[in-house]
Amino acid sequence: MLILKRQVGQKLYIGQGVMIEVLGVSGYGKKSQVRIGITAPREVAVNREEIYLRIQEKLSGNQ
Repeated sequence: MLILKRQVGQKLYIGQGVMIEVLGVSGYGKKSQVRIGITAPREVAVNREEIYLRIQEKLSGNQ
């Protein structure tokens, strides 16, 4: 796992056409939250973990 530190307003790029920007940070410690913006081509799926896992469960059930 690659671990990076970014400040609000900074961006990182993944491959061709995927950009992630740190929009804000609120709270402190375990209750902190990070707001991120993601720009990606339409054909690239972007899901929160809980949605991704639900999709994977459905796909596993179909096999």
